Amino acid sequence: MSHSLAGEPPVAGRRAVPLADLPYSAAEWDLLANLPNWTVVATVTQAPVRGVAAGLAGLDAVAAGRSFDSDLVRAVVATIYARHDGSASAPGGPLADTAELLAVARTAARLLERRADPADSAAYRQWVQSVAARVCRAGANPGGPVARSDRRFLDRLGDALGLG
Repeated sequence: MSHSLAGEPPVAGRRAVPLADLPYSAAEWDLLANLPNWTVVATVTQAPVRGVAAGLAGLDAVAAGRSFDSDLVRAVVATIYARHDGSASAPGGPLADTAELLAVARTAARLLERRADPADSAAYRQWVQSVAARVCRAGANPGGPVARSDRRFLDRLGDALGLG
């Protein structure tokens, strides 16, 4: 149930946990399932020069959660993909701004602290942070450093997720 400390998830052969086995209400699960996509959108839009490549990098980072060694992360990704297949409820609307994203991230971190296995909680929070980081890297000059504003955004997101 833990995440690789090397930054990329190990390949796991287990299936995602059935949603009925998770200790979350529908509203709590929606929050956890929406946060990764909201993170992509907020990260792409917080810097107006980001292009399609940054958005695609974010979607790829969300999809990478399928191979995390965390039942929680794999279950969230399964929910995200099920929604796109039309077999589950649609995600909530976009967040208003970065401040709202950070508030939702803090709420998710508190929820995970109360309900999740510590390894799953850490894996989820690190995964959401890695989604934003991949968007920021894709929006930077190729091979160049991440912009100072992106570094500040990533630091603020990490703090909101309890990773700071």
